[in-house]
Amino acid sequence: MGNPKAFLEIHRQEAGYRPIHDRIHDFGEVEQTLNTHQRREQASRCMDCGVPFCHWACPLGNKAPEWNDALYKGDWELAFRLLTSTNPFPEFTGHICPALCEKACVLNLFNHEPTTNREDESAIIEAAFREGYIQPRIPTRNGKKVAVIGAGPAGLACADALNQMGFTVTVFEKNEAAGGLLRYGIPNFKLNKAIIDRRLRLMEEEGIAFKYGAEIPLTSDLSPLTSDYDAVVIATGTPTARDLKAPGRELKGVHFALELLSQQNRVLAGMEFSKDERITAKGKDVLVIGGGDTGSDCIGTAHRQGCKSVTQIEIMPKPVEGPVDPQNPWPNWPRTLKTTSSHEEGCVRRWNINTLEFLGKDGHLTGVKVQEIDWKPNPEGGRPIMVEKGQPEIIKAELCLLAMGFLKPEHPQYPENVFVCGDSANGASLVVRAMASGRQTAEKIHKYLI
Repeated sequence: MGNPKAFLEIHRQEAGYRPIHDRIHDFGEVEQTLNTHQRREQASRCMDCGVPFCHWACPLGNKAPEWNDALYKGDWELAFRLLTSTNPFPEFTGHICPALCEKACVLNLFNHEPTTNREDESAIIEAAFREGYIQPRIPTRNGKKVAVIGAGPAGLACADALNQMGFTVTVFEKNEAAGGLLRYGIPNFKLNKAIIDRRLRLMEEEGIAFKYGAEIPLTSDLSPLTSDYDAVVIATGTPTARDLKAPGRELKGVHFALELLSQQNRVLAGMEFSKDERITAKGKDVLVIGGGDTGSDCIGTAHRQGCKSVTQIEIMPKPVEGPVDPQNPWPNWPRTLKTTSSHEEGCVRRWNINTLEFLGKDGHLTGVKVQEIDWKPNPEGGRPIMVEKGQPEIIKAELCLLAMGFLKPEHPQYPENVFVCGDSANGASLVVRAMASGRQTAEKIHKYLI
């Protein structure tokens, strides 16, 4: 620990976002970076706690105190080695992780100014690529073959770990490129897809084979994969979005959030769509149903497509405004109000709103009938009771995006050499948890086969 007083003398400094008037007109990344001196200053704030709750809170077990200390001392290569000893893809988590480690940071509990772990790890991995610390690692093969179905965060993390253990790994992906949610769910303004491609090139150089456009039916026998490979990994995520079966759902203009997000990312990648296929917010009043990160991504995308207005509604109550949630104290995740870069760009946000009906004319959406509600305690316990409040109203909208989460898949009974990981096993969660599950599954396969 180089500077034991840094956390007392240096305040938390985030890189921040590009100005709204600049970023709203393109899909370039909104987050900026600090210079090298500022980044090392921020790393110096890490106290190297006796009990590092950041390490405990991170699903990957990242050793933040160790690599922050190396970063502060200017040893970027050591920081990179320490970081990648637990995290296979810091360039992904460094961009889009909600930083569970920072919520558990002692400085966050002390004065709500945690160490900037997420930004620090992003700076470390970018320096590693820039300085050439990252080189292909070609392992000695052990003669065993593993098939991974799904090239999202879990599948990629599992494939990477298995490959370094010496297994010959083939990844089967139904889409035209790898990345899963990283490529087709998260907008480019949060994660430039060149970052994914850079990692994929490295994985291919290290011997991992990718087969695209290969949709594998998830049946109970999974042949011929189970006979051609010593083990099979299912990492297909949660492909089924939660729907809203309200009257008028069939109207043109009502879409799942990922229909918009994935198509926009494909357009930016050069794919073309007909006028009838194209989902666009240009010139439209947009309603987003769902108050999570996916809904936020829809807001930012709608602005960049040239929408007229955006409203976001959520059926649950408004979270607490402030860094602390008295009803949900640490170590639980704080249910506090989150304002993203997309929200800053302009959005009407409302809570305790239930959707009743989609309204339209000539088959096209014109508005959504909603009802303000309250939640009352259930005298029998369990889920609170929803009660109506006031009169129904109509929110004008020509485009409505459903961002209400995803359903956990149900799997048949597979042969013993088939392993399920990531969201496909646990339900929709964070990228960092999917990556951790992928690495854990690789360890299980190693114990099973070796």
